[in-house]
Amino acid sequence: MNEAPNIVRIAALIGDNARAEALCALMSDRALTATELANMAGVTKQTMSFHIGKLLEEELINVEKQGRHRYFRLAGPQVAELLESLMSLAFRSDDKRLSTGPRDSALRKARVCYDHLAGELGVFVYEQMLQSSILQQHPGGLWLTDQGRVWFQQHGIDADALASSNRSFCRACLDWSERRNHLVGALGVALLARIQALGWAKREEDSRVIVFSAKGEASLRAMFAVSNMSLTSDTSPLESFSLVCK
Repeated sequence: MNEAPNIVRIAALIGDNARAEALCALMSDRALTATELANMAGVTKQTMSFHIGKLLEEELINVEKQGRHRYFRLAGPQVAELLESLMSLAFRSDDKRLSTGPRDSALRKARVCYDHLAGELGVFVYEQMLQSSILQQHPGGLWLTDQGRVWFQQHGIDADALASSNRSFCRACLDWSERRNHLVGALGVALLARIQALGWAKREEDSRVIVFSAKGEASLRAMFAVSNMSLTSDTSPLESFSLVCK
């Protein structure tokens, strides 16, 4: 008998069109009502309530109550990462050439993937971190180097504190639109938060799109243009991070 966890139940839940639409809508990391989810999925509120019950039962989503209202979110980053991986597979297997408009172009440029940066600029950040030896790819996973630790400190991010959190520290995730990797985990979350705090970019209202100002995008790119000159040449991985940065 196969003793591995049975994935059929979870796969069947996500495989329903209305539930898949609802889950993808929640990738914005915003709390949404049943009515909002029903409108996005193109079903009645009663139908969506049924689907929500199933998703709650399997702990794919959580509910928050405020007065008479109930708001729903993804249950956590593991669910978001699963959905992003499925999006990548779906995009890769779709033989049709879709006609895309300005909104699609904006999503490809930069978007929030639950709580971290994805799209062209998300991929740019990840690849620059590898080229600058901020991160190193090893057989055991992704490692933050001593140089990378200094780099994050210089940009207002305490990597030591993030490494001690319960969240996965850093990991590569295949971007569904670029089909190259972007950064997920606590480091990715902190970097996006820092970008927004600096005023370089902001979330487009009611959308996953992240809009960078011209100055903000230039500043993001400049972070890596000077990294090799300003940091130490020691790129050995921090032993304390090697088990969690993956």
